[in-house]
Formats: sequence, C-alpha cells, structure tokens
Amino acid sequence: MRALLAILLLVLLALQFKLWFGEGGYRNVQRLAQRVEQQAQENELLAQRNRELQAEVEDLRQGMEAIEERARSELGLIKENEEFYQVVPAPEKEQ
Repeated sequence: MRALLAILLLVLLALQFKLWFGEGGYRNVQRLAQRVEQQAQENELLAQRNRELQAEVEDLRQGMEAIEERARSELGLIKENEEFYQVVPAPEKEQ
C-alpha cells in the first residue's frame, strides 16, 4: 500500500513539474502571452503608419497641390518664371 502511495506521489510530482516547467507549461504559456501582447502593440504601430502612408498616397493621387508642395519642400524645386532668394544670416561678431 505504501509503495503504491509513493508511486502515485512521484507521478503527481512529475506531472506538476511538467505543468509548471515543461514545454507547454504555465511559464511557457505566460511567456508566449507576453510576446503576443508585444507583437499586438507593434502591429498597431505599424497599422497606424500604414494608414498615414495610405493617406499620403491618396493625397498625391488626387491633386497636383500635394505633389507641388512635396517637390518644393523636399527637393527645393521652383516653378518656371519664379525667382528664388536664399537668405543667409550675417556672421556673428566676436567680442
């Protein structure tokens, strides 16, 4: 009877060990849940970026104004018959 009880106790301990520390155990599930949460946050940031880029693409498709604004600000382009003035600050005097 005692031997059977000892065997059952050992089996219970082995199962508990596997439950807490083994593959698919509690700790592993907790780690995976944390990784899923982190990935969901990263996915939301990327989805927001995609929405912003999609809005920018739609702006560029719909009007020449957006294209012109981008050409002026990013490429420094000017229209034909326009004059470009570059203001250079005066050098500071040493004291």
